[in-house]
Amino acid sequence: MDTQTPEHTGSRDGGQDRRIGAAGERVPGERGMWTSWWFWPLVAVCTADQFRDTAVRLMQGTPVIDGHNDLPWQLLKLFNNQLQDPRANLTSLAHTHTNIPKLKAGFVGAQFWSAYTPCDTQNKDAVKRTLEQIDVIHRMCQLYPETFLCVTDSTGIRQAFREGKVASLVGVEGGHSIDSSLGVLRALYHLGMRYLTLTHSCNTPWADNWLVDTGEDKARSQGLSLFGQSVVKEMNRLGVIIDLAHTSTATMKAVLQLSKAPVVFSHSSAYSVCQHRRNVPDDVLQLVKRTGSLVMVNFYNDYVSCRAEANLSQVADHLDHIKKVAGAGAVGLGGDYDGVSRLPSGLKDVSKYPDLAAELLRRQWTEAEVKGALANNLLRVFEAVEQASSHTQPPGEEPIPLDQLEASCRTSYGYSGAPSLHLQPGALLASLALLVLCLCPL
Repeated sequence: MDTQTPEHTGSRDGGQDRRIGAAGERVPGERGMWTSWWFWPLVAVCTADQFRDTAVRLMQGTPVIDGHNDLPWQLLKLFNNQLQDPRANLTSLAHTHTNIPKLKAGFVGAQFWSAYTPCDTQNKDAVKRTLEQIDVIHRMCQLYPETFLCVTDSTGIRQAFREGKVASLVGVEGGHSIDSSLGVLRALYHLGMRYLTLTHSCNTPWADNWLVDTGEDKARSQGLSLFGQSVVKEMNRLGVIIDLAHTSTATMKAVLQLSKAPVVFSHSSAYSVCQHRRNVPDDVLQLVKRTGSLVMVNFYNDYVSCRAEANLSQVADHLDHIKKVAGAGAVGLGGDYDGVSRLPSGLKDVSKYPDLAAELLRRQWTEAEVKGALANNLLRVFEAVEQASSHTQPPGEEPIPLDQLEASCRTSYGYSGAPSLHLQPGALLASLALLVLCLCPL
């Protein structure tokens, strides 16, 4: 400040008169100025502590159900799935977003662990790779029974809550993991899979992925093919949650209109807040509201802020927007920890969930709304999926047409010998071409 005071002019009396009244008392305004200097920051700190204390209290009774964590993929990359390697000890695992102390600090009470295999395994060893990742999740529960409880239903999640453990569920990330087979879909269900992401960042022969909306991939199924509809119906029959993260907008809409049960977006955010095609546009959020479905917000910076940097407050902006458009019951959390390279400041690992819950309370979310976002909304969806299932109905049996499968060295047993399939000449030629390719020396 450039304006001179009496002190600066050398008038000691004037300076004293400015601060001291005639009776030698300090002027009330001066005291108010100094009080305000420390009072409001102190109020802010105390209020922040109050919100976090409330968040911790809520999470002790309603811990987080996170929709997507890629720790099993990290265990493959770092240790080739050898969990008894001393470096793979989950109580001291370093350089990952997730380990047991961090899960406990973050009040994570249930986790959908991702059984992920990349798109380059499609038409090759995707099923084998998926089985191995499911096996890793099961072995986590076996090696750390005091921490993890492998469960397959909503009742199991509530049991884990009561026991103070992390309910561990299998989410298979990418429809290519079923290799266009309803039989494989059923087999994965029997191994514990409770959601299937219909696509990863590649089309399957029966559903389109989000890169179609950017123009990087061409639409193959215009959303969902006839066989894709069969996949959705079989998932409904079994009681497998349909996950629309990574899918194209057309696929999202087709599934939301077809499914008899609510669906989830296990790790996606709001397109209106960050215009990235991995996020969910408002017209789809309206369908989410209409169907009682759920968007579990992703923490990846590129989907949060559309930039390399992001912060916790911006994640809360996505939660606010989904709540505004689709309702408080449509909001969940799917951090994508250990599956992304950039995370918001304030949310650097799984221990930080209480800070996000505190931010929602600060934004005047009710305690019931916060508990919904933490866990209760997912439990509602899971229970609705279970109620819509019907194992007494006959399973789907119609296979995908052979000519819709990618060229590879796959066999075609059953196709040529099944008279009900009416194999077309084009499919026969495709089969012969595949045979020739497989016989060619490498």
